[in-house]
Amino acid sequence: MAKEQLEVLHALDVAKTQWYHFTAIIISGMGFFTDAYDLFCISLVTKLLGRIYYHVDGAAKPGSLPPNVSAAVNGVALIGTLAGQLFFGWLGDKLGRKRVYGLTLMLMVLCSVCSGLSFGHDAKAVISTLCFFRFWLGFGIGGDYPLSATIMSEYASKKTRGAFIAAVFAMQGFGILGGGIFAIIMSTVFDAKFSAPAYQVDPIASTIPQADYLWRIILMVGALPAALTYYWRMKMPETARYTALVAKNAKQAASDMSKVLQVDLEAETQKIEKLDDGKPANSFGLFSSEFLRRHGLHLLGTASTWFLLDIAFYSQNLFQKDIFSAIGWIPPAKTMNAVQEVYRIARAQTLIALCSTVPGYWFTVAFIDKIGRFTIQLMGFFFMTVFMFAIAIPYKHWTHSENRIGFVVMYSFTFFFANFGPNATTFVVPAEIFPARFRSTCHGISAASGKLGAIIGAFGFLYLAQNQDKAKADAGYPAGIGVRNSLLVLGVVNFLGLLFTFLVPESKGKSLEEMSGENEIEEEEQEQ
Repeated sequence: MAKEQLEVLHALDVAKTQWYHFTAIIISGMGFFTDAYDLFCISLVTKLLGRIYYHVDGAAKPGSLPPNVSAAVNGVALIGTLAGQLFFGWLGDKLGRKRVYGLTLMLMVLCSVCSGLSFGHDAKAVISTLCFFRFWLGFGIGGDYPLSATIMSEYASKKTRGAFIAAVFAMQGFGILGGGIFAIIMSTVFDAKFSAPAYQVDPIASTIPQADYLWRIILMVGALPAALTYYWRMKMPETARYTALVAKNAKQAASDMSKVLQVDLEAETQKIEKLDDGKPANSFGLFSSEFLRRHGLHLLGTASTWFLLDIAFYSQNLFQKDIFSAIGWIPPAKTMNAVQEVYRIARAQTLIALCSTVPGYWFTVAFIDKIGRFTIQLMGFFFMTVFMFAIAIPYKHWTHSENRIGFVVMYSFTFFFANFGPNATTFVVPAEIFPARFRSTCHGISAASGKLGAIIGAFGFLYLAQNQDKAKADAGYPAGIGVRNSLLVLGVVNFLGLLFTFLVPESKGKSLEEMSGENEIEEEEQEQ
């Protein structure tokens, strides 16, 4: 086999970092900002929804969402995301990245706004419409995963590609921060304007009628950053790799990239025909035996590592509330009014994001093209395993009040190494190692497998972590295996992630065509 690459793709591979790289990061990253904001801010307002719509007269504690309602409100967006990743991933390869890209954004903007509007006043109507629009919001967010990753990988040069894709993903950290900070500001404003007693003083007056607007405003503002980038998303040209290798239009690819790179590029129609001339590298279908031979293990690697990571990553929500209550960041619910509770939860989650989540993402951006994807992912899973076992084995020790700070430090390290580790690399690698005509689909499959893990992590563990004694389990839940055993299970999950990492190839410093074998031409073709 000889290797041959189109000039336009080679020009992109060796291009110096230019302004268009940064605009691409911001345009793609804003989708992720919105995605994180929307998926994250629901956890800020679930307590408030419980107080407003599930208040029980005479109860010692404020109203809270019943387990099945809580699972629906939190989980419906994840299910939508899973469906969106598969559907838009496939569509991105069929119609082109750019055409589908605007569609996912419109869906996110519309459903963000609609999730703050509800038909009817009773609990059932409000929760039903919230769940309906959050499913479709998730569907749009799901499309953003494969498309953003693919667009960024196809625009970037081979030297900085990892950092650029990771930078798009790292905007999630800012989305989480944005959500927390906005909720802090709004709840402070509401509390100053409409003062209310704590629940234990006056259960009814502690939830002001205006609180019903607070959660709606927090949810709806998620539409803003995405709406602001819509115009630029539509102005972005289709990626050269899609135009040349999938749509087979060398002329268009050369003309688009000449404008972007500001250099003259010639259209190499003959070379495209030669690359595509019935040769195995460019003619097999998805899930054909040839695909399985070349990329089957790679797809298993990217899908399984993302699946295992998200089980551990999303189960964090389990312990977050316990941790915050344990270290006194969130006092008992009855000692606060409804708006103060939103403030306390938002403050605690913003602090965690600031200390462990955001730095982890940017460590990945800084080092991914220096030490490589494989090393970062292996190291991340290794340390997550170590810290998870270090929390789980002496779990009794950590529950004593004098050891709380140590517990929070260990917990923060687990999530620092998730973000400076597999949480970022599982997003980057699937956008680099598959052929252009399957790239978006394969990324979608890997991402959807991750979301399946997220659903297991968020809900499976909610039931698993319940006390082994049914009497001590949370209201409405059956007995589980307890928090300590759940943490041990998570340690094993992280270790499995480390083992499956060995199926994933290293793509640092290589061109996309080299990784996918799309620049291979039979030798005799060369000699003629």
